[in-house]
Amino acid sequence: MNVSNNCSVTNLELYHHVRLIEFALYNLIFFFGALFNALALWVFFFKIKKWTETRVYVINLVFADCFVICTLPSMAYLLWNKSSRDELCQFTEAMYLINMVVSIYIISFISIDRYIAIKHPLKARTFRSPSKAALLCGLLWVSVIIGVTLQLWQRHATLCFQKDTTAPTALSLLPIFFVFTLPLAILTFCSTEVIRNLKRHLNTNSPEQKLIQKAVHIVYANLIVFLICFLPAHLGILARFIMESVGATCFLLQVMKNFSSVTRCIATSNCCLDSICYYFVTKEFHEALLLPKPSTEKTDQSHPVQTHTC
Repeated sequence: MNVSNNCSVTNLELYHHVRLIEFALYNLIFFFGALFNALALWVFFFKIKKWTETRVYVINLVFADCFVICTLPSMAYLLWNKSSRDELCQFTEAMYLINMVVSIYIISFISIDRYIAIKHPLKARTFRSPSKAALLCGLLWVSVIIGVTLQLWQRHATLCFQKDTTAPTALSLLPIFFVFTLPLAILTFCSTEVIRNLKRHLNTNSPEQKLIQKAVHIVYANLIVFLICFLPAHLGILARFIMESVGATCFLLQVMKNFSSVTRCIATSNCCLDSICYYFVTKEFHEALLLPKPSTEKTDQSHPVQTHTC
């Protein structure tokens, strides 16, 4: 890379106020994430009895979010103390990255499942089942664990959660494609098609117009939350790659490092925002919390409107 010889990752320090913001945000995310996800686990394991495809996906999403939440205290400690990559650091890095990637792909799976159920209701009977959802999630966990472990095994950074300066140029862009661009493309396509299909029913004076409109808003909200959480972090990775390639000054690289630290906190906050998704994901969640039920009790897979909209 064309970075100045006087400018190395170890010489780039976070501003003190950025370190304070980072430390405070991780602790806030830990508190609210633990609270919301504990509630979700209680509902899904003790209040909801029926196994559906949606329940399988969301339980995997809850577990992934919980594992990320569990890493935050040690992550905040390691970052605050600028710890080296010892055993605790490597374990925390692996737990954080594995479960963040799994969380992103589970969100993609939910969008695909929703797309099939609403866009192709007849084929849904063949392609959708709780056992197939469980198998897909199992393959995802195994693949991500292997991929992240191999990536971290080859990392030669000095400090914990530090960018690996020895990675080949091309490889440094792979996370942007596999962890953000591909899931975003899936989520955008499926959400667009679902919204288009739902809006067709809005134009037919459907008696369930309010439910359809609510479903459209939820799909929009899920896509917006994904963009807010993950777009800044991956734009930061891309911007930093460009700066290092063109030989940017140490000041610009330091600004970008501080920006990346804050955007990583924003991405981690998705573990809390997913909890909002649990509320909307199925009418059973409403019933378990003794909340008002949706305006329809129809859950047939061939029905044009599904309450599984998360």
